[in-house]
Amino acid sequence: MTHGESRPFPRQYRLTRTDEYSSVFGFKRAIRGKLFLLHYGPRREAGEPARLGLVIGKKLLKHAVQRNLVKRIAREQFRLLQPQLPARDILFRLAVKLDKPDRRAVAAEIVHLLGKLRRDAAPDEAAGRARHRS
Repeated sequence: MTHGESRPFPRQYRLTRTDEYSSVFGFKRAIRGKLFLLHYGPRREAGEPARLGLVIGKKLLKHAVQRNLVKRIAREQFRLLQPQLPARDILFRLAVKLDKPDRRAVAAEIVHLLGKLRRDAAPDEAAGRARHRS
């Protein structure tokens, strides 16, 4: 793969409909970072893969080129970590105004928040497995 080429981000890993976004926001669970709020909600089946949604508003990041850059970075970090993530619908929402996004800072924050979600979800997953064995 050459520089500038992007890998596809399969539809099965994306939140695509308004009601999917609404259900994640309605679940009212979030993890706050310096740049983003990571909202999350459960998937119907525990074995389903995690899915990603992005909300990068114009008021917080003025130029479309920069909004698209943040989205590409978020998708790539999610794609790399997706096999390790719990069965959740995950929504990243930009929470602070940025003049020019720092690629490394954005990527590091996304990795940090996804790691935190993974750690926070581990007790829930273990409890669910224990309930199914009883």
